[in-house]
Amino acid sequence: MKQWRWYSKLVIAALVCLCSSQFVRASEYFGKVTYGGLPVPGATVTAAQGTTTISITSDEGGVFRFDDLPDGQWKIQIRMFCFESLEADVTIAPKMPAAKFELKLLPADQLKALATAPPPQPAAPKPALQVAEKKPENGAGQAPQEMPKPPEDANQQSSDGFLVNGSVNNAATSQFSLNQAFGNRRFNTKSLYNGGFGLILDNSALDARQYSLSGFSTPKPVYDRITAGFTIGGPLKIAHLLPRGPNFFVGYQWTRNHTAQTDSALVPTLDERAGIINGTTFPVSPQADALLQLYPLPNITGNPSYNFQIPVLNSSHQDSLQSRLDKTIGRRDQLYGNFNFQSTRADGVNLFRFVDTTDILGFNTNVNWSHRLNQHLFLYAGYHFSRLRTLVRPEFANKQNISGAAGIGGNDQTPANWGPPALSFSSGIAALSDGQSTFNRNRTDGYSASIGMYRGHHNITIGGDFRKQQYNDYFQQDPRGSFTFTGAATGSDFADFITGVPDASSIAFGNADKYFREPVYDAYATDDWRVLPILTINAGMRWEYGAPITELKDRLVNLDVSSGFAQAAPVLASNPVGSVTGQTYPSSLVRPDRLGIEPRIGLSWRPIPASTIVIRAGYGVYDDTSVYLSPMLQLAQQAPLSKSVKEQNTPACPLTLANGFTQCGTTTADNFAIDPNFRVGYAQTWQVSIQRDLPSALQMTATYLGVKGTHGVQQFLPNSYPLGAANPCPGCPAGFVYETSGGNSTRQSGQLQLRRRLRAGFAASLLYTYSKSIDDDATLGGQGHQSTASQTDFSAGSSAITSSNAQIAQDWLDLKAERSLSSFDQRHLLNLQAQYTTGQGLEGGTLLGGWRGKLLKEWTILAQLNVGTGLPETPVIPVAVPGTGWIGSLRPSLSGAPIYSGQNGAHINPAAYTIPVPGAWGTAGRNSITGPSQFSLDSGMQRTFRPSKHFFLDARIDATNLLNHAVFSSWVTTLESAQFGLPQSAEPMRSLQATMRVRF
Repeated sequence: MKQWRWYSKLVIAALVCLCSSQFVRASEYFGKVTYGGLPVPGATVTAAQGTTTISITSDEGGVFRFDDLPDGQWKIQIRMFCFESLEADVTIAPKMPAAKFELKLLPADQLKALATAPPPQPAAPKPALQVAEKKPENGAGQAPQEMPKPPEDANQQSSDGFLVNGSVNNAATSQFSLNQAFGNRRFNTKSLYNGGFGLILDNSALDARQYSLSGFSTPKPVYDRITAGFTIGGPLKIAHLLPRGPNFFVGYQWTRNHTAQTDSALVPTLDERAGIINGTTFPVSPQADALLQLYPLPNITGNPSYNFQIPVLNSSHQDSLQSRLDKTIGRRDQLYGNFNFQSTRADGVNLFRFVDTTDILGFNTNVNWSHRLNQHLFLYAGYHFSRLRTLVRPEFANKQNISGAAGIGGNDQTPANWGPPALSFSSGIAALSDGQSTFNRNRTDGYSASIGMYRGHHNITIGGDFRKQQYNDYFQQDPRGSFTFTGAATGSDFADFITGVPDASSIAFGNADKYFREPVYDAYATDDWRVLPILTINAGMRWEYGAPITELKDRLVNLDVSSGFAQAAPVLASNPVGSVTGQTYPSSLVRPDRLGIEPRIGLSWRPIPASTIVIRAGYGVYDDTSVYLSPMLQLAQQAPLSKSVKEQNTPACPLTLANGFTQCGTTTADNFAIDPNFRVGYAQTWQVSIQRDLPSALQMTATYLGVKGTHGVQQFLPNSYPLGAANPCPGCPAGFVYETSGGNSTRQSGQLQLRRRLRAGFAASLLYTYSKSIDDDATLGGQGHQSTASQTDFSAGSSAITSSNAQIAQDWLDLKAERSLSSFDQRHLLNLQAQYTTGQGLEGGTLLGGWRGKLLKEWTILAQLNVGTGLPETPVIPVAVPGTGWIGSLRPSLSGAPIYSGQNGAHINPAAYTIPVPGAWGTAGRNSITGPSQFSLDSGMQRTFRPSKHFFLDARIDATNLLNHAVFSSWVTTLESAQFGLPQSAEPMRSLQATMRVRF
């Protein structure tokens, strides 16, 4: 409660700052005039209201500014010689956002007429800023243009094309001389180039020490983070080869980062290594003794949950390149495209000092063409290509055969997969793990075509896309195998390990190379219909179809199951006829779902023309066409094409560390299957919002958003039964996860946003969201598609068995019992963003002179505050589901004790949960624990220095977690763990980062 009171004080203070502003009768209106993205100086900008007109010109950066326009309706007109005139109706209000006007060249015939026309009669010069009576319009609907007479000066006898406000010659010696990078002021070249280079620095000396879960301090590692880069762009011209070359842009970024974290864990003591556990001596198996050598010795005392802590330093090197090129061909065609490249090399260090290296190399490029048939009809076509290569080298690959030397058999002994098996403990002892050797190459070829028709009030687009996706993988799912210890044999999980008796084991390896293929199609038609000046409707229809993934060599294995799961037998893509049902399957073993019809509509309506009230609404359907890759990875690693074992230690199937990867026949040889009639899930979304301007430069927006998910992924274990119950069907197949598409989800949310436009140098936005999400599915509900390669979390230093299989239904006969809060359900979320710029307007100190003015002007201070309630989490018990090797899907029962009254620093009370009574499922609900609250406060300050007219220096300092406040990601929710109720990990502490960038 104290923490929330503190948060509420911050919110109240922010609201006071947001609403404390003075009223003015006149407002500032400013903007920028550009052509082709480049600034246009010398453009005449006229603001007209009734009989009053005010004219100014854009400066060398294309910027114009009206300091004091009376609030109300004004007509803004932009004029520039050789360009089409622009007009816009604007409602002037306090401190409006910057406007942007993009000029268009006159047609070629008009430009030619201007070039051959006789010079107009001269007129008397007028001042740059004037207020005049509105003149009568000519037949074209515009006031007659007056061409001024050039001053009588020997150095300015020619009539320049660029005229500032139509009054003063624009020669290089005039007072309105243009920037050297524009027009006739470019030295030694006829081209315009823009660019810059920057540097981002972060050092450990500027960062706070990382949070320690154990409460003990460790030495702070020395590290730094450096990012450098440059950009350059402009026309690409080569004499006699490309006299009118295309425009280009190139950007390069070089990053060398080191990140530090403090890892805390519970590791075996010297007595436990010797087999002395709770006063009892157990024999130590040779395999356990060999694996114990990989564990570090304790280095802290006095904490029953953690006895070991070290700082871990990870590093990553990255090089990235971005480039763009566009070329106009004639008057009707345009070619444009880009090429992007990125290379990342990273070293990942875990609690055991294992160093795994990851090398990622990717690039993508696209080429686009547009053709104008006439002023109302356009054709567009494009091609996209991307490739991503991922290479992972674990610590022991091709170096040391840990499993073979320890006498552990049955796993993959090839050099690329050398290393220890994964170990997990229910009591909270650190899990032993290492990465898997991987060499994946993914490729995508995409083609697109569309037609744009723009006539009257309708902007119609009709088109389609085709993508051919390749996933060329070379890795084993679980080649070294996994052992889980829960104390089922001796009452102590570590005693089970010492004696070499695991409670469950799993392994999957065989055909390492996999070549997946998937075509994706879509077609669409949309109409942006300007029904009335106050009403716009955007309506369309989209069809999308992602075909089920196939394997190039038909190496996929599913299970052909009978009704009620009474029988199951493997069915291969190479021979897709089920021996149980007699069905014929497609080569993907999953039948396609082509009913991807997605209607969408949106509208924007101003119900009162003279009011600022705007109502927006929309509805759409969106398919999840990415659901196939994860299950196909499971189907590609199954017997009889590969070894796939998941067993529980029973008298009929005794498991040991030496021989724990043997198929006993008590479970199916394959541990995954998918419904052949699997449907693609989709989400329906609808929303409505109301926006209105308020006094004091404020704007308020209220939004309602609803989402309904259908055909979500569900997973369950057929023929499973509760702890202590008799097997209701001993002859039925068991031990495999079955995936279907019967899940549903719903989310309702309301948002209230209060935004303050930039005024007197201050702008802010306050956004509050209240939402609730409920589901009974595994992916749309937020759990994500978990790999079924193992039942535990093998992240480095993981302290206990986790709920990584919580998406698997506890009771396979009652899937509706899984309906609960979604894992991403966040009831309250508050976001505040604010910025203040000094030296803006009279109140900002523009007139401040001397060293104070130079020091304090033009600084921008930014801040962002996020406060939110915690996310739901699921309590689990570390026990294998009877008759299977799956651990992590069973939940405890509620005892009636308070949940959030933990002791000794724990945030959850372990006494609130008990092991379910024999023969019954646990009564604790899925996602029934509220995780830690979220809080972050980031800040920064920046300024642009102008050493000359053509160079700009941007300086910025950013601080993340400014208050150095400890924020936890989640709680440990595995019952019987020594860390139950304690934080799983902590977010990074305060970090400072300096950025410098030079632009020209």
